[in-house]
Amino acid sequence: MSELTFRAMTPADADAVSEIEIKSFALPWRRDTFYEVVQRENTAYVVGEIDGKVIAYAGAWLAFGEAEVMSVAVAPEFRGRGFGRKLFAELLRICKLRGANAITLEVRPSNAAAIKIYESFGLQSVGRRKNYYVDNGEDALIMWNTNLKD
Repeated sequence: MSELTFRAMTPADADAVSEIEIKSFALPWRRDTFYEVVQRENTAYVVGEIDGKVIAYAGAWLAFGEAEVMSVAVAPEFRGRGFGRKLFAELLRICKLRGANAITLEVRPSNAAAIKIYESFGLQSVGRRKNYYVDNGEDALIMWNTNLKD
């Protein structure tokens, strides 16, 4: 298998990203949403590829020196290989280049693998959003790193 590489997401990636989204989330975003958000100046979206095939993506909205992570997903058949950690590191790198000095996200408390990755990058749980996920009423952990360093 070839190496995982990263590049900026483009509107042409909407189909591939939407496929991963559908396999990864109970309430997936529509394909058109990805097509639209990657064209906005206040977003940072990245895809991970192996041999030219999109196998992962992540994105954040940027405002006032903060990045709010919207999605991080690896295609199910590529999970458990450390790609999620590399993907999140690349998203953080891009957000810092774009002026973010803090990052936040919501994550399901049941998603232990994701929480472990986020904690390794200095994010800490600072609260909960009760019944955040409408598919099953699960709370969301609110995680922050307010001091992104180089």
